[in-house]
Amino acid sequence: MDLTQQVQLVNIIHDKLAEITGEKLKVRANMGRSRIMECEGIITQAHPQLFIMEVERKRGHITRQSYQYVDVLTGMVELSRVEGNEPLFPALAQS
Repeated sequence: MDLTQQVQLVNIIHDKLAEITGEKLKVRANMGRSRIMECEGIITQAHPQLFIMEVERKRGHITRQSYQYVDVLTGMVELSRVEGNEPLFPALAQS
């Protein structure tokens, strides 16, 4: 995949996440060293280079987490809908 294709895919990811701002999603993030974080959160903002989610932690504590669109492109962050557990970007998960 060349650079222009990567840029186009990042733009597609940005546009899709900007459309569903406010929707609850499942996040599976590879944090390195065999640590994988799985949680549910709501996309609150979609900026040009990253998106922000509010995630509920233990005892009702809410934290904000930011992820880059490139992390979704490379598979380090996987997003899926809460209902049905269908991935938002199935084509990226296969490549």
